[in-house]
Amino acid sequence: MPDGVGDDLMRLSVGLEDAAVLIADLEQALDGV
Repeated sequence: MPDGVGDDLMRLSVGLEDAAVLIADLEQALDGV
């Protein structure tokens, strides 16, 4: 596997984690309404 592919996968997984955190925050905010 080329190094570039591993870097892209790392970036993608970090982005997905960030998105999951944002979605959880949104759900909490909506529940608080």
